[in-house]
Amino acid sequence: MFRRCFRTFQDTEGFFLRSNLSTKASFKSESKWPGWELVVGLEVHAQIKSRAKLFSHAWTSTYDEQANTHVDIFDASFPGTLPKLNSTCVDLALRTAVALNSQIQYHSSFDRKHYFYSDIPSGYQITQYYSPFAKGGQLRLSQNGICVNIKQIQLEQDTAKSTFDPKEQNSVIDLNRAGTALMEIISEPDMKTPEQAGEYVKTLQALLRTVGSSDGNMEEGSLRCDVNVSVNKFGEPRGTRCEIKNLNSVKFMMVAIVSEALRHISLLEAGGIVTQETRGFDEHRAETFPMRSKEDTPDYRYMPDPNLPPLILEDGYVESVRTSVPELPEETRARLIAKRLSTRDVNFLMSIDAGREVGFDGRLGQGFVSFFEDVAEDKDPKVAINWITHDLYGLLIARKETFKDNPVSVVQLRELIGLVESKNITSTSGKQLLKYIVEQRTDRSPIVLAQELSLLALNSSEESFNEIMDEYCLKAIEELPEEAKVVRGGNIKVLNKLVGFVMKMSKGRADAQAVHIRLKNIIMNKED
Repeated sequence: MFRRCFRTFQDTEGFFLRSNLSTKASFKSESKWPGWELVVGLEVHAQIKSRAKLFSHAWTSTYDEQANTHVDIFDASFPGTLPKLNSTCVDLALRTAVALNSQIQYHSSFDRKHYFYSDIPSGYQITQYYSPFAKGGQLRLSQNGICVNIKQIQLEQDTAKSTFDPKEQNSVIDLNRAGTALMEIISEPDMKTPEQAGEYVKTLQALLRTVGSSDGNMEEGSLRCDVNVSVNKFGEPRGTRCEIKNLNSVKFMMVAIVSEALRHISLLEAGGIVTQETRGFDEHRAETFPMRSKEDTPDYRYMPDPNLPPLILEDGYVESVRTSVPELPEETRARLIAKRLSTRDVNFLMSIDAGREVGFDGRLGQGFVSFFEDVAEDKDPKVAINWITHDLYGLLIARKETFKDNPVSVVQLRELIGLVESKNITSTSGKQLLKYIVEQRTDRSPIVLAQELSLLALNSSEESFNEIMDEYCLKAIEELPEEAKVVRGGNIKVLNKLVGFVMKMSKGRADAQAVHIRLKNIIMNKED
């Protein structure tokens, strides 16, 4: 099975290598399993970014905190403790429902879902399977050109974290995560390819961050996916589905879908049957493996939670949440395109903005788009986008930093661009000044820094300007005589090398265009 899966990945532009996975692959389902139709549905579990947990006063924990330091007696299931619903979690969950255009249910309720695992101290999870707070909705996938329908969105508790210690040969339980609020967003099985599933998760992740309901960090476990996969011959009823649990990477999720689809096809083509079951995914072997037979609803022995009343929402409350929802990604994209930005620039802005920082209780950090728009106010958007994406972001990437590490304020960058536009500093000096601000992480004014660092442009109104410029140009001709000779012979392109020499001598303070003209005149009029 692994060999067949491996060959398939190799045929898809090297998508899979046993020790390394590339994200550049393009999936073409018809080339991988001709005659078969793939059906994929996703259950996304997104932690709500609230300061307190769903039913207790304990604060939620971050990824790297010491184990069992954020635990309330309710989270640990002490007898006699009672849940109290955190209204902030409801606010943030409703934002998600509005953003997905779901039908908010004004009357919903909580159930107990029973199963006995070491990471659930109570032996049940409080959820909303039968009566969720939102039903329906859609998520548009722009790259694949489809809309994925949403079945329902429900509030529920997260479990504790169980970790196996191979040295001690036992499992340890961390209750920090127990009781953290989750949204389970269940899609309809509308996806037909692994790349559609991948785009669905990325698009949903960006939307959750935009509305501030979840930070969506898959690498830290605050967004996890369960994937339901089945295959069938075209025109025939859907096959038996299997669920792949707890996938925390888009890349691995796509590989898992391919692996599971090939497993189903291999079984069916050999005359076997697919058994409904829950499976895990081995990232190193790129294979799914059986975990347990798939439970159905009766196995969980759902029952209404006797300690929680129905969740009843009023029109005014729902409307206040609806009006508080920030601008959604598709609306932002349309507005940026209206500013006459290129599609490439818009895609870049949106991709960086999708990784914006999300604070607790819906507080949003400044996004890449809003930073651009503040800088571009009363300026040419194309000039602003070039400074931000090419120069500022390039410096951050070179330092292995992200936008959230950006030390340059909107005021500083606006002033710097203004200095270049007014020709108080050259473009070259502007880049040097920006690099200095990023490296020194200073909040001082660019004009003050330019004066201290001697980066102000050479002033043509000064008496010594012509003398200084001639000195630079003659020095360049003296140091690069062969290039000057080539220019005199008619090859003007070589002049750029002499211009570069002058710019280096002036430390970027000379105007490159003026230097080009002056050098050309001197060389053409100079006798050998």
